[in-house]
Amino acid sequence: MTPAPPRRWLVALAAAPLVALAPVAPAWADTAEPAQRAADLRADLDTILANPVLEGATSGVVVTDAESGETLYSRDADTPLLPASNTKLFTAAAALEVLGEDHTFATEAVVERRPGRGDVPELYLVGGGDPTLNTDDLDSLAADVADSGVTSVGDVFADDSWFDAQRLVDDWWPEDEPYAYSAQISALTVAHGERYDTGVTEVTVTAASADAPVHVDLGAAEGYVELDNRAVTAPAGQGTGITVDRPVGTNTVTVTGSLSVNAGPVVALRTVDEPAGLAGHLFAQALEENGVAVKGGVARGEVPTEWHRPRVVGEHTSMPLSEVLVPLMKFSNNGHAEMLTKTLGREVAGEGSWEAGLAAEDTALQQLGVDTSDLVLTDGSGLSRGNLVTANTVVDLLDSAQDAPWYEVWHHSLPVAGDSDPFVGGTLANRMRGTAAEGVAQAKTGTMTGVSALSGYVQGPDGGELYFSVVNNGHTGGAPLDVQNAVVVRLAEHLGNQARTGTVTQRAEVTDGGEIECSWELTC
Repeated sequence: MTPAPPRRWLVALAAAPLVALAPVAPAWADTAEPAQRAADLRADLDTILANPVLEGATSGVVVTDAESGETLYSRDADTPLLPASNTKLFTAAAALEVLGEDHTFATEAVVERRPGRGDVPELYLVGGGDPTLNTDDLDSLAADVADSGVTSVGDVFADDSWFDAQRLVDDWWPEDEPYAYSAQISALTVAHGERYDTGVTEVTVTAASADAPVHVDLGAAEGYVELDNRAVTAPAGQGTGITVDRPVGTNTVTVTGSLSVNAGPVVALRTVDEPAGLAGHLFAQALEENGVAVKGGVARGEVPTEWHRPRVVGEHTSMPLSEVLVPLMKFSNNGHAEMLTKTLGREVAGEGSWEAGLAAEDTALQQLGVDTSDLVLTDGSGLSRGNLVTANTVVDLLDSAQDAPWYEVWHHSLPVAGDSDPFVGGTLANRMRGTAAEGVAQAKTGTMTGVSALSGYVQGPDGGELYFSVVNNGHTGGAPLDVQNAVVVRLAEHLGNQARTGTVTQRAEVTDGGEIECSWELTC
């Protein structure tokens, strides 16, 4: 068996200091009176937020000095607004508070204690909410089964009963269901790639000969999902484009359009229906590859309650939560956030549901010292439009987290402005490069149609630090990322940071963002 590749973000995190310092502070930072500098900051932020792209929008903005606790800037700070993926700040903090940074997730293969070896009639793959379980892990589990003495099985069952059966939050948009950022939530799911996208398969469409149907590779889900291929290969230069979809309520990947005969492959991540079913399908394949014959079928099902102390014939333990948070926060992974939410419910109330998980989250945040009276959460990722936060509540969380024993882990999980390594920069990898904020701002992004947010920390060369939250709602067009960037750059300058030698300090960038997180589009 080929060993799993090292998780390269661990190397990146080990090499990256918590605070990256800029070399020289601007002259005015040392000479201007503090009151005048604060007044200048407020005036500049007012100017930045007067950008026409925010016409008709509401922006909750708060900036606080970490040492003194002084609020340096406040606008609509107590107005309830949609947070988008800034919701994950609360989810991650609550998970660390309840579960601890060393928490791991177990996946087991179990059989009835007797006979338990040789030819067994039933084998169950039992999920424990692991967001990073992948095909290599399933292969290791299958090897363990073979080593345990099991030589063949009748039926293979996928048991995802650690969580409830609700797969999607009620108000998530149905049209988003085919896309990786809206995958179904299950306690047993297989993660794809080094970013660990759950509940998906990689579909690859390639050209054939002119006028022939295109070739479609369904990736890991080959044999689990159905294929409806209506796309054709067009003469050179005449392709109209390819659409890869999974119609709501089906487990069928549909491919339409046309691809030029000389065009390169089209690759898309698409969700599957019932991720546990895919996990069971892949596990059965892994058993066969490891010499354990599967004589029957593969289905979803719970370990029988009448089994007394079933025998564990294979077990996989996940990476710790401290590592799980990196792909979750850097790439704004919705599936991970929702699985953590349900895990909180299971841990605290014995019920792996959104209702129990969100109740546990609220309690954990209060214990952390966060005032949750203005906080309304209906999911863990921010995809729901029922979530409401205020900029003040976000900054309250940023402040309260500083005293937690897990603070450094949480801080390191945040995207770092302008760092080109995606496992450090994440959704901020392409933002604020060449500015005073590069390397010294760590923040969580959040973007969906008409909603955008950026909240986090900015450090200064003398050890000073600011907390900030910018939550924009009701804008038209793309997300006002340039405005958010300009705010953070100005905060970095206020602390005395400068752009690195040979670069030009930018107060804003020239291009607005899209309508979803860049990581969801695989553009960062």
